[in-house]
Amino acid sequence: MYRKIFSIVILFFLPTLLFSENKNYYKNKEVKKFIKTLEKEHGFNKENLKKLFSKVEIQKSALKQYQPSKKRVKKVKKTERKAGSWDRYEKMFLSAKRVKKGVLFMKKYKKSLNKAYKIYGVLPEYITAIIGIETFYGKNTGRYPVFDTLTTLAFEKNRRNRFFKNELKEFLILSKKNKENPKAVFGSYAGAIGLAQFMPSNFKKLAVDFDNDGVIDLNNVVDAIGSVANYFKKAGWSKHIPVATRVSYIGKRFNRLKTGYQYKYKRSHLNGIKPKSGKFYYAKKVHLIKLDRKKYDELWYGTKNFYVITRYNRSNYYAMAIHKLAEKIKKRYKRLVI
Repeated sequence: MYRKIFSIVILFFLPTLLFSENKNYYKNKEVKKFIKTLEKEHGFNKENLKKLFSKVEIQKSALKQYQPSKKRVKKVKKTERKAGSWDRYEKMFLSAKRVKKGVLFMKKYKKSLNKAYKIYGVLPEYITAIIGIETFYGKNTGRYPVFDTLTTLAFEKNRRNRFFKNELKEFLILSKKNKENPKAVFGSYAGAIGLAQFMPSNFKKLAVDFDNDGVIDLNNVVDAIGSVANYFKKAGWSKHIPVATRVSYIGKRFNRLKTGYQYKYKRSHLNGIKPKSGKFYYAKKVHLIKLDRKKYDELWYGTKNFYVITRYNRSNYYAMAIHKLAEKIKKRYKRLVI
């Protein structure tokens, strides 16, 4: 009888034992020092912080992202072997559903998007594309408790402890300012928050109260729109130049020059490479962006505005996905308006 009851109890608590582990971080010397700094420099109440840090659920899956792992040989499906890396990326982020939702988003928030364009010079379709790819227009803003996640990443050994300690500090300052319970906020596995997926340190520098209600809330669509536009503007966006254009070259695979946003070339030095459209008004140096297709490499010129998109996420594929999604949304939106 007792054995049976014990088995039932174990089964009942098994999910918690496997996936949840609470820890008292207040016992940690580093945490005590961290709390002391917040108390002294930012006016925090020590007892409130002690209570916060005394019961933290360790976010193991988030921690794994920043810890070295053993190299594993992954079995790749035959369909994946056949397709290029861009084909898979495109299929994931440029679906017809994402384009359709983007058009509806632009229609619904037309006033705020136009206001952002007027103030910051960032085209509505690019703001929409960022929110569309980051959180599917607000549907997937993250399931990780931000306080627990940042505490885990700040004080459990990993390659970015210093970075996350600062993010945790900024998050707590933000929560205090907004009179918000830190335990009630959810975001990504890195602690990014809201429709625009800003890290806490970016709130202070780049987030804006675009609806003028006295609170910066990136779960508020209007604030998210204004904040994305401000982010782009501060990173160097210019409304007077294009973002990218596809180019032609001789052959099916391009390996002649280094590609990516890290490298720039004078167009006069790029012999045998020219815009497919024939019209591309941009006199400065360009980036060569290569997209690995199933049977060939797709090559593009990227401008300074393309580089600006990579400041949001340092990936050539990410920036190109934003550009292509923006173009698709714009094209379909125009047909809807007409």
